[in-house]
Amino acid sequence: MKPIIDLINVDKSYGDLRALKGVSAQIMEGEFFSLLGPSGCGKTTLLRTIAGFEDLTDGVVLIDGKDMDGVPPNQRPANMVFQSYAIFPHLNVGENVAFGLRRKKMSILEKKEKVKEALKMVGLVGYENRSSHTLSGGQRQRVALARALILRPRVLLLDEPLSALDKKLREQMQTELRRLQRQVGITFILVTHDQEEALIMSDRIAVMFDGEIAQLDSPQELYSRPKTKEVANFIGIMNFLPAIASDAKDGLIKVKIPGLGDALIGEDQAPSGSIGTQIGIRPEMLTILLSDDQKAEKEVVGTVVEVNYYGDMSYYSIALDGVTEPLSVSMRNTAGRKVLEPNDKTRVGWGAESLILLD
Repeated sequence: MKPIIDLINVDKSYGDLRALKGVSAQIMEGEFFSLLGPSGCGKTTLLRTIAGFEDLTDGVVLIDGKDMDGVPPNQRPANMVFQSYAIFPHLNVGENVAFGLRRKKMSILEKKEKVKEALKMVGLVGYENRSSHTLSGGQRQRVALARALILRPRVLLLDEPLSALDKKLREQMQTELRRLQRQVGITFILVTHDQEEALIMSDRIAVMFDGEIAQLDSPQELYSRPKTKEVANFIGIMNFLPAIASDAKDGLIKVKIPGLGDALIGEDQAPSGSIGTQIGIRPEMLTILLSDDQKAEKEVVGTVVEVNYYGDMSYYSIALDGVTEPLSVSMRNTAGRKVLEPNDKTRVGWGAESLILLD
């Protein structure tokens, strides 16, 4: 794959506020790329600089190898779907979708065919004459997508397009958006603060904090090998424990972890490239051993402090000797598996491969 977008030392300031701080990244042709981070981290500002709605303070944005400096939004090979959808209430569905074609030299019949094709992509065949104000939230989102896709842009920019939908519809649209992206084969760039949404939909994710990209990786790499505590804490849930680590020898690092004990880990489990002072371990990487015949590579004894039962899953807080904060442990509720109660003593199993050494 070749890059469709090159961001080179992109800076954006609003007076004394520096919203983007020398952001550099390549976004590849045909990939689903997400900008993920908390509110105010700069992700929407970065999307708007790509779209051309924000002028750069410094740096370069290249789309398909061409410098976008001075190129207005309507002349860039990118279309944007806004958080509010911006559906025109006085126009019906077909007129909304055809809005971008108004300056194109084509016959009425050609425009109708283009509208039908765009509506077919988003599963709204036959909605051409439907009034816009009668649409549900999910249908409005699809109309906005069809309107953006009808011009066949090289890049589709999505500014939190699912945030207004309820949980069930949002999950459905996540799957459909991913399917649509694969179907049309163009680059999608999604802005979201929802980590689960980014993990489900993306080929790669740029995690942003304070105007900078903290880590750019695949969803699997971000989750299993976060490079900083900030990234680890933002992507999913992570237990953090103090650790004393030795220098690497023969590709292995020895760590002493209060509450858990000693372990040998691989150098790839120190993704920051330095010897850290904290160990991270995901709740699902810890196992409650309910019977004597259940074994783990390593185990410790703890006391259940709290249980949250969610039907398919139970989430435990378990206190260990020598550890200030209880560990979070998640367990799937399979048939016949006991759900523990507060104050129960239990064995907790873990493996050295599940550990991440962080600064």
